[in-house]
Amino acid sequence: MKELDLLKKDWKKNSDSFQQISETEIYKMIHKQSSSTVKWILVISILEFIFWTFSNLFINTDDLLRKMNHPEIVLALDILTYFNYVVVLFFVINFYKNYKTISTTVATKMLMSAILRTRKIVQYYVWYNLGMLVIICIFSYFITFVYNPDMAFLREKLAADGKAMFFTLGILILIILGLLGIFWCIYRLLYGTLLRRLYANYKELKKIDF
Repeated sequence: MKELDLLKKDWKKNSDSFQQISETEIYKMIHKQSSSTVKWILVISILEFIFWTFSNLFINTDDLLRKMNHPEIVLALDILTYFNYVVVLFFVINFYKNYKTISTTVATKMLMSAILRTRKIVQYYVWYNLGMLVIICIFSYFITFVYNPDMAFLREKLAADGKAMFFTLGILILIILGLLGIFWCIYRLLYGTLLRRLYANYKELKKIDF
């Protein structure tokens, strides 16, 4: 935003006869910055999708699923996995559409609307991922302790000791909160920085009177 600030200072120093030219230059710079920011949102979301897809390939759960001998659990995992892929792809496609809209639009109001829409979709995307993280943690705990035959001894011990069960659930909650905190910080660093830039561009657009 340093270039935009310098241009605004120069705009204030110019006479009224050059005001329209300066406004146009400011708009072009905001337009370029907004397009670049949304492109980075798109790139990061694609890289994130690729990262988690390849991570799943290296996590071997087949042996555990065979031990459980519960096909309904396997089916539920498959449904959850494919549902997540569909939802994430939906967000990525919307990021791409918003990028194309912001890159090609010439109307100030359309650009402002596209910026607000992009910010809202990114916020939904972040909250969806955090919610899915909680679901995966709870589901993994449920599968491991309820259906895994290797955990039979531990289940009996926890059932006989109420304090141990309470302690185990407390650890699970702490793990979920810890993971949520880590991922929230990561998303805030990546997407939060980009969203703040977009909103700064939106506020600058509101000041321009075409």
